Amino acid sequence: MLFLQKIPKLLRWIFSICFILLLVMTFARFIIYWSFNPPGKAFSGSAFIMGARYDARVVCIIGLVIMLLCAIPILHPFKNYAAKKFWNIFIPFIFLVQVLVLAIDYYHFDYLHQRLNATVLNYLQDAGISFNMMWQSYPLVKIAITFLLLLLLARYVFGRLLAYYQHQYSFDTRKRSIHYVLAFLLFGVFIFGKIGQFPLRWSDAYTLSDDFKANLALNPFQSFLSTLNFRNTTYDIKKVRAGYRMMASYLQVNNPDSAKLNFTRTYTVADTTNSKPNIVLVICESFSAYKSSMYNNPLNTTPYFNELCKNGIFFDRCFTPAYGTARGVWATITGIPDVESPKTASRNPNAVDQQTIINSFKGYNNFYFLGGSATWANIRGLLTNNINNLKLFEQDDYNAKKIDVWGISDKNLFLEANKVLKQQNNPFFAIIQTADNHRPYTIPDEDRDEFKLLSFSTDSLKRFGFESNEEMNAFRYTDFCYQKFMEAAQKEKYFKNTIFVFVGDHGIRYNGTLDYFPKAWTEQGLTCEHVPLLFYAPALLKPQRIHDVASQVDVLPSIASLANISYSNNSLGRNLFDTITNMQYKTTYPGGKFAFVIDHDVKSIGLVGNEYYYLKNLKTGKEDFVSMTGNEPVPVNTETVFLKEYLQKLTDSYYQTAQYLLLNNKKQ
Repeated sequence: MLFLQKIPKLLRWIFSICFILLLVMTFARFIIYWSFNPPGKAFSGSAFIMGARYDARVVCIIGLVIMLLCAIPILHPFKNYAAKKFWNIFIPFIFLVQVLVLAIDYYHFDYLHQRLNATVLNYLQDAGISFNMMWQSYPLVKIAITFLLLLLLARYVFGRLLAYYQHQYSFDTRKRSIHYVLAFLLFGVFIFGKIGQFPLRWSDAYTLSDDFKANLALNPFQSFLSTLNFRNTTYDIKKVRAGYRMMASYLQVNNPDSAKLNFTRTYTVADTTNSKPNIVLVICESFSAYKSSMYNNPLNTTPYFNELCKNGIFFDRCFTPAYGTARGVWATITGIPDVESPKTASRNPNAVDQQTIINSFKGYNNFYFLGGSATWANIRGLLTNNINNLKLFEQDDYNAKKIDVWGISDKNLFLEANKVLKQQNNPFFAIIQTADNHRPYTIPDEDRDEFKLLSFSTDSLKRFGFESNEEMNAFRYTDFCYQKFMEAAQKEKYFKNTIFVFVGDHGIRYNGTLDYFPKAWTEQGLTCEHVPLLFYAPALLKPQRIHDVASQVDVLPSIASLANISYSNNSLGRNLFDTITNMQYKTTYPGGKFAFVIDHDVKSIGLVGNEYYYLKNLKTGKEDFVSMTGNEPVPVNTETVFLKEYLQKLTDSYYQTAQYLLLNNKKQ
């Protein structure tokens, strides 16, 4: 007790307030658990521990604010006793706001089975209807009386607490100031919430094993503030319905239903194989097509990967829906373009619940290997909440050391992944996400003897798409890492029964002129989205180079087809190997199949086809319709006029559907 009395009584008072607020939040979490815990589900200590971390973060912010306010002499309750009038109003008010938010959170979860988030503000747009619904659903009068009683109780309790500390003896110590420094640091630690590169985020709750545990752990204050920037993320249901018939036909929906907006296509295959193939999907950082050897770049930056493409099924006209790694991972995993703007869909807590075809691979072990941390861009929430039984490997799970902000090197990432995969006895679906082809363009010292740095003139670099020798060598180093991985994998028994898939997460914009591409790639910015797509399995697939347009959203349906997996597809992706359907597209739909592209920087949307590219600026309405095969203007004739009008409607319908599915592609 003497030790506690040596702590300044101001800090003891603040800590006492924080402790009471923390107890209230903990009690509220128990109420959520008692009220909504699914029958038969065991008590989750991990959810309560995670929840306590979220609660402590909120409480410590309040404690820090109180401490800073008390630095103002007139508000210091132990230097100016008159300040108690302010604190006897302010603290009960904070308490009442806390209880009010917790109560709203409870009824929000009761109504929508989601913790409180900023979309609740949308109900203010129809305040009258919302109030009548609440009046008819909940005992608002009793709730109001309860809040009034709680306010009076809070006024009494916190008033007595302040009076208690005001009348306590204050011990003067020479190290008095150090207590305030330590208290400030303590609050800072709990506000940051974790040890590591990134702070505690809402997505960390989804590292728990199921949705209820994640929701139980979340704190309504953090959930609300995390979703504040996304409260207007929505879709125009009238426009979605208006374009449904066109999209249902284009996607070849099995059972079209404009009332329920059904986009599901079910594909059932006979299980004719005794041995299910393994899947290794590599998401390649900044793998811009025009910079690589597969497209005859004179710098010959990816000679090894070029040889892989000659021995696999290579789609040389694959496009990502958008620019950016987080958007690329989103589109690959969900099959839906990330049309969220300005932030990414992975950062939107309202969109975290997504169906993925990966879960159709029954009996598979699921892995995700990342050289750095999955906390970046809240990718962890997307992965752990939606991929069943996922084993996620991050920078701290490897023996290799970090080399820069992105974690361990890509070479070591591949080799660490190979160590895990070669030990598997069951079929596996593994995703490896690279990062070295990115600033700061680190080439590890351990590889510099074997990997020889090259240097080209500034003129050559600029002409063929590179800003510097550092960027060019980082691109080459990625090819070196692919080689080390495949050489290691070829020595393992899993290799012969594995389908390796490589796809770029996005491309890089190039503002110059590329002699080996039509002008549409540069003038319309398609270099941002043009990436290689390779399916490689020498024992299972015959080599082929395919020039038809493909999209990043097509990756998972195509993998499922190659692996002979039955699946349900609610996304906008298609099976690239469905030759019958692909032929029907060419004969039935004007222009065949298209890849959707959205440029969040210039606010444009469009569809890329084998022959033409239609795009429209969302802000100005300006349209472009350009050739994908040459530099001449598109001829004006009956066929091209009809195609342009068709693409105008299809582009708008696709965009509206993507906005809708972003929030309505829930796990089955």
